[in-house]
Amino acid sequence: MKFAASNIALPAYDHVSELGQMRQLGLEGIEIAPSRIWRDTWKDLSFDAVTLYRKQIEVAGLKTVGLHSLFFDHPKLGLFCDDDYHFETLEFMVHLSMVCRDLGGKTLIYGGGRKRGKIPEEEAYDRAIDFFMTLCGRIEEHGTCYCFEPLGLKNTDFINTVSDSLRIVKTVSSPALRVQLDAAALADNNEIVEQTFLDARPYLVHVHANEPNFEILGSSGKVDHTAIGSFLRSINYGGYVSIEQKMIGENNPVRALAKSVAVLTQCYG
Repeated sequence: MKFAASNIALPAYDHVSELGQMRQLGLEGIEIAPSRIWRDTWKDLSFDAVTLYRKQIEVAGLKTVGLHSLFFDHPKLGLFCDDDYHFETLEFMVHLSMVCRDLGGKTLIYGGGRKRGKIPEEEAYDRAIDFFMTLCGRIEEHGTCYCFEPLGLKNTDFINTVSDSLRIVKTVSSPALRVQLDAAALADNNEIVEQTFLDARPYLVHVHANEPNFEILGSSGKVDHTAIGSFLRSINYGGYVSIEQKMIGENNPVRALAKSVAVLTQCYG
C-alpha cells in the first residue's frame, strides 16, 4: 500500500511549504480538494495554474493521487440537481477529470452532490447509471476514473454501502468508474468484514482513512483501522490509502497530520 493525505489538512490556497513536510513524514502522495487550492475551480481555472501546482507537488517529492471534495464550491450542481444544472454538472465533471489528468492523478472521489431527496431509489439508480454511462464515455481517454464514495446514512441518502456502489459500477462496466472505500463509512455501515473487501477487490482503486468529523486517526475509537488494514493486506491491495483529515492547528497543521501518519503506518503498513 502507498500512503497519502488530502490537502484539506493544510492551509487553504497556499501550502507549498507544508508539501515538503508531508514527504518528510513518509507520505508519497497528495489527494487534492480543488477548492482548497483555487478560488475558482472551473471556468477561470487556467492550465498554467494547474501546471504550477503540479510542479510544486513534484518538487516536494510527492505525486498527485487524485481529486475529492468535488462540489464544495458548486453546491447547485449534482447528480439529481435541477434540470437547468444537469448539463452543467456533466460538463463540470468532465472538466475535473481533465484537471485530475493534468495534475498526474487518477481517481476522482464522488462524495457530495448526490442526495436524491424525493426521487424513488430505483429511479435514482437508473438516472445515475445513465449519467455515468455518458460521463464515462467522455472521460475514458483521460485515463482517470470516478468513484462513488459510500457514506453513512447521516451523510447521504444514495450510495451508502459498498454493495450500492458495486451495483452501479458493474452495470456501467467502464474503467472510468471504479470503487473506493471510506473507513468511517465502513464503520457506520457495519461493513468492516472480510466479504466487503473480497467483493470490492476487482474494482478497488482508492481508500480513505478517516474518522467522524475528519479528526486525527484513531481519536474517536469508532473506526477499527487495524482491521481495515488487515483486510486490505489480505486482498493484496496495492493502491493509495489517503488520510482525510481536516486542518487542525493553524500555526502548525502538519503536527496533527503527523499523529495520523503514525496511526496509518501502524495499522495499514
